[in-house]
Amino acid sequence: MTTTITWDDSIRSFLRQAGSSNPTPGGGSVAALIAALGASMTSMVGNLTQGEKFADIQSTISEVIEKMRRLTAECEELLQADIASFNGYMDALKLPKSSDEEKRIRTNALHEAAIQAIDVPLRLMQVCREGLVFTHRIAESSNKNVISDLGIGAILFEAAAQSALLTIEINLASLKDAERKQHYSDTLTSLMSEIQDLKNKSLQVTRNRILN
Repeated sequence: MTTTITWDDSIRSFLRQAGSSNPTPGGGSVAALIAALGASMTSMVGNLTQGEKFADIQSTISEVIEKMRRLTAECEELLQADIASFNGYMDALKLPKSSDEEKRIRTNALHEAAIQAIDVPLRLMQVCREGLVFTHRIAESSNKNVISDLGIGAILFEAAAQSALLTIEINLASLKDAERKQHYSDTLTSLMSEIQDLKNKSLQVTRNRILN
């Protein structure tokens, strides 16, 4: 059964469909939503870091708010792209395989579908990294009264990246191209390390400002 999911669905509707037997929205779509929630926390902190007290960092704050807006829009696109990539993989699985030619066509289609199912969550991980770069950028200077929310944003970005990583790993296992698989693995190791480092640094600043 194909279910249409949009960014305008209610939270109740999204959760009901995510928890049902329908395969979409799945983990990749949920990860995109988590990343958008992370962006909303960082954006909220930016919007509450206003006024004369923060006049010297207003250009940075404005840049962060605009960046979060763009990342949120990208998360919306990636939610739909994740569903499309899953449907594409399922369509490839259903292709006939009676003759050698049909088998060849099906194998190629599955290969391309697997790459798409990897590239979409990989883009989401890159969104999370960008979000964390900008979250960390204002950790020291943003409004201390809402600094815990900035830390929450950092946690959500990293959680979304970890979720996207698992989606990649399950699709990576089916990829037959050893060279491409190694390239993906190297990219993921580096990207995840950077994401975790940014999250940890953001949380350290957050906790230091809460305590001092």
